[in-house]
Amino acid sequence: MPEADHILADALPAARLVATAFTNLTGWTDDDHAAAFAAFRRSAVRLADKAPTSKALGPDGAALARKGQLAAAMDENLDAVAARAFFEAHFQPFRVEPVSGEGFVTGFFEPEVEARLHPSLGFPVPLLAPPNGLREIGSDDDRRNLDPALTWAIEDELGRLSACPERGAVMAGALDGRAQPIAYVGSLVEAFFIHVQGAARLKLPDGRLMRVTFAGKSGHPYFSIARLMIERGVVSSPAEATADALRTWLENLAPQERRTALARNRSYIFFREASVEDPALGPVAAAGVPLTPGRSLAVDRSLITFHAPVFVEADLPAGPFHRLMVAQDTGSAIIGAARGDIFFGSGEAAFELAARVRDPAHFTLLVPRED
Repeated sequence: MPEADHILADALPAARLVATAFTNLTGWTDDDHAAAFAAFRRSAVRLADKAPTSKALGPDGAALARKGQLAAAMDENLDAVAARAFFEAHFQPFRVEPVSGEGFVTGFFEPEVEARLHPSLGFPVPLLAPPNGLREIGSDDDRRNLDPALTWAIEDELGRLSACPERGAVMAGALDGRAQPIAYVGSLVEAFFIHVQGAARLKLPDGRLMRVTFAGKSGHPYFSIARLMIERGVVSSPAEATADALRTWLENLAPQERRTALARNRSYIFFREASVEDPALGPVAAAGVPLTPGRSLAVDRSLITFHAPVFVEADLPAGPFHRLMVAQDTGSAIIGAARGDIFFGSGEAAFELAARVRDPAHFTLLVPRED
């Protein structure tokens, strides 16, 4: 999930880990540990190939890989009792406590929209593949002629880097003939939400389901369009600037005003086609595994090691959420140790669940016990 259009508080400060007991976790005993184990076991397959890089808050990647090897050797349909016993036997819970402030959770989803492989009056907006030469800027690259905030650029045949056009320019045709369309959707708003989520399922006329997923971005700084609703007095507080409110507002704008609003976010996302091997699962995420609805969590990848189990406690608009999840994704708006983004699944029902999630939360990191 490369980006998330949420208005966030300032980045959460450093945090510390405080040892606790599973009995202190609200809802631990009532959770479906079999579902959590199934998500962790998908990570275990990845862990068997390579241990993840250990991050600042942990846990240790090598130790996590060893627990993954144990999980991979177990029945993938482990029952809830055995799954709970696995986590309690092999992990120690540690509360993630920010130095100040509190934890915060949001939600994300995979859009599912009608699409066409060729443009038409009803489907005029392209989803683009990356232009030739687009890549991340490395630490050793010569960036003297580039904006210091730029993170991606286009490399020419001589190895020189130049800025990729930003969103407004791309919408105006700056990459026509240089970036190939993968498919076409019905509106700029649909395309924008696909960009925000970084993936989508596209329903084609012949009944096929085509998935597109993140393949690169313009590299210009990300700006939350939801902030415009506050600037213009559409809503009075960040809490009201939810994804569903944003979608309704954008759809009701006049066409040119809509384009101007969307252009404020200079970051533009490019896509590639990806397979849909299991319709029940989401796209393959940053950790290299397919997302599991309600069990995959996006975290700050600089602080939390990928594939780590994380128990989340929050009171969401849909009700209490006390669930063991797995750190399998990240995002540019996911900043801070006590910060998470819950994957709710694909389609409109998942959007309804994710759209209003902007709530305080407690996070507990499960750290591998010594063998």
